[in-house]
Amino acid sequence: MLNVYPDLPALARVVAGEVAELARAAIQGKGRFTVALAGGNTPRSLYALLAREYAEQISWSAVHLFWADERYVPLEDPRSNYKMAREILLHHVSIPPQNIHPMPTNFPVPEDAARAYEKTLKEHFPAPWPEFDLVLLGLGPDGHTASLFPGTSALAEGIKWVVAVRAPVEPPVRLSLTFPVLNHASHIFFLVSGSEKADAVRRALAAPPDPITCPASAVRPLRGAARWWLDESAAAYVSPSKARDAENP
Repeated sequence: MLNVYPDLPALARVVAGEVAELARAAIQGKGRFTVALAGGNTPRSLYALLAREYAEQISWSAVHLFWADERYVPLEDPRSNYKMAREILLHHVSIPPQNIHPMPTNFPVPEDAARAYEKTLKEHFPAPWPEFDLVLLGLGPDGHTASLFPGTSALAEGIKWVVAVRAPVEPPVRLSLTFPVLNHASHIFFLVSGSEKADAVRRALAAPPDPITCPASAVRPLRGAARWWLDESAAAYVSPSKARDAENP
């Protein structure tokens, strides 16, 4: 499903309401709401709005937060996805510390950190795959999402839940959830803004998908369709009909 709004603030406002409704339904139905967070500037606007307007409307004590990817830097580093979410969202809502599950970045070997985070996930989700209530994702101009970059070996991973990635951008070492984990989520929201993302959006929604050159195109949830939340600049090259085709490849 393709949703286009005039600008990022309008987009974030609608998505915040959608997140709150998903949280309410999940908590009412099974007692918890599990989310994998994204990094980047577009999700930042969403987190700020959740902190400002939904601190009391969401039952944060029943929310469990994980991360879709992380830069392999200390959690206090300004580049850390966890640090961004902590400062903009977590410090402003009543979520118990034990419900916050950042990716570890303190292992000398990143692959050991990936295994440790997979173990953490398995403590909260049954095998064979975790089923997040919601995964939030961004999109890079090169078509990457989470830290799944074009041409990297992580794109072919079909067994591991979490992988260490050598990215072609700084910082080069990342941790990322894998495609099978992403595609088992109940809901996937892509949050994309800016004209520099427009061609990547077009390629991500094209059929058939081409994950080698545009990894985001391989995010095709097993249940339902990913929802794309775009501002008008990011949606410049995509028609609603193409979006519908992408939901039903």
